[in-house]
Amino acid sequence: MASTYKKAGVSIDAGEEVVHRIKKSVRSTFTKNVLTDIGMFGAFYEAKFPKIKNPVLVSSVDGVGTKLKIAFMMKRYNTVGQDLVNHCVNDIAVCGASPLYFMDYFATGKLTPSVAADVIGGFAKACKENSCSIIGGETAEMPGFYPAGEFDIAGTIVGVVDKKNVVNGKSIKKGDVLIGLPSTGLHTNGYSLARHVLLPKFSLKKKFADLNGTLGEALLAVHRSYLTPIQALTTKNLVKGMSHITGGGIIGNTMRIIPKGLSLKIDWFAWQRPYIYDLIQSVGQVPEYDMTRTFNLGVGLIFVVDKKNVDKVVGILKTKKEKPFVMGEVG
Repeated sequence: MASTYKKAGVSIDAGEEVVHRIKKSVRSTFTKNVLTDIGMFGAFYEAKFPKIKNPVLVSSVDGVGTKLKIAFMMKRYNTVGQDLVNHCVNDIAVCGASPLYFMDYFATGKLTPSVAADVIGGFAKACKENSCSIIGGETAEMPGFYPAGEFDIAGTIVGVVDKKNVVNGKSIKKGDVLIGLPSTGLHTNGYSLARHVLLPKFSLKKKFADLNGTLGEALLAVHRSYLTPIQALTTKNLVKGMSHITGGGIIGNTMRIIPKGLSLKIDWFAWQRPYIYDLIQSVGQVPEYDMTRTFNLGVGLIFVVDKKNVDKVVGILKTKKEKPFVMGEVG
């Protein structure tokens, strides 16, 4: 019997159908700087920045991690793409950069066009919300490499900032104040521990009054973008440093921008920890040390600002419908 690529588990037709399904949503993210359509060997982006004197490109790459396992169990695929784009946007935005373009990688054992289209549709939705373009991507079908019904995604983002406006924490000094913004849940970190603790005991369909919905909905809450509040402050030069709270927690991430010789004084009671963390900690008897190193604990982003600017910063953030809180200082 003749062997074919299709019999080996790879469907070229399915790949072409994915491209057909995503073309409209991907093209909707294009700006005038995007010079190529979907399907070229390379993606062309015209690097013209007339308003920037000394442009510096800022890039980041990431994945969604085991949060995908929750999406598989719930058969809900349209949010994890948003998670990935927003995560990447935040990582460059805290450096002062504005996102320009995003490129994705979607890999699976057997390609289901509707699933791939849902995921990539999520990429497109978040890219439009963050004013950046999807200019390229890769869809890989690898039989036997992933369990049935599962996939992995990763993404790379590129942004730009004027060199004089780079935010790197170098000017941070003792006495500067930490202002936090709430997260929308676990974002994209700590899911291995959360699943280990919660899934043996609860169905994802179980409703909790304190979660305002089901456990699955709480765990799939979209990792939000902080681009708007960040730009509201960076355009006014009110920020000395910013930390996106991902793996490593509040201290681990914020110390990345704190100059040598300085420390953090966190007021752990300055905000109310969302119920999902209390649930994980109580059910799993998770030590506080592990909680603080693994999860964002309800804080998605931290601004480091001069003490004299605290009231002004808080006021600006509130005009953007944010809920900022002072959560400590640099020691």
